[in-house]
Amino acid sequence: FIPLRTKLSMEENGYTFNENGVPCCPHDSTLPMKREGSKSHLRSKLPSMKFVCPKMKWEYNRETKTKRRVCRCENPCTTSSCGRMIYIYPEKNLRAYPGVERGSLEWDETYKIRVNVEKSINHFKDSFCIAGRKTQNEKTLHADLLLAGISQLITVMVADKIHQHQYIRSLKPLIA
Repeated sequence: FIPLRTKLSMEENGYTFNENGVPCCPHDSTLPMKREGSKSHLRSKLPSMKFVCPKMKWEYNRETKTKRRVCRCENPCTTSSCGRMIYIYPEKNLRAYPGVERGSLEWDETYKIRVNVEKSINHFKDSFCIAGRKTQNEKTLHADLLLAGISQLITVMVADKIHQHQYIRSLKPLIA
């Protein structure tokens, strides 16, 4: 869950994207394409997200009892009768497509938590000297991480016991 870059990798193919990473119509960049599910693509077996022309409609034929896509554009951007389709492979660009659609309620809720998680990780690295280590020994690193985690949990437990929740993230004022 990281902010989207201003340029996505597919822009060299002529596609433009909005702030949520959704491709836009080639003739009108304010018109986002409609998402039509996410399936495994038949050829590559990679999960894909399918976007179709925003002016595409499904028509039902009563005689044959079948449905088909029909594009209702005045100025179509492709010769296909069903309009333009774009397949995006999230695994090829995890920064742009982390598995949750940008702008959705789930994205907003998770993005709020992200700030607290990053603060906690930075506190863990800085306070317990994990970031600026001099040794490269794997066993020493493992021991340092375990001791840092244990001391962080003890800090939380002590701060909670004495009802001083403002000290949950800082060991020094709690001890002093």
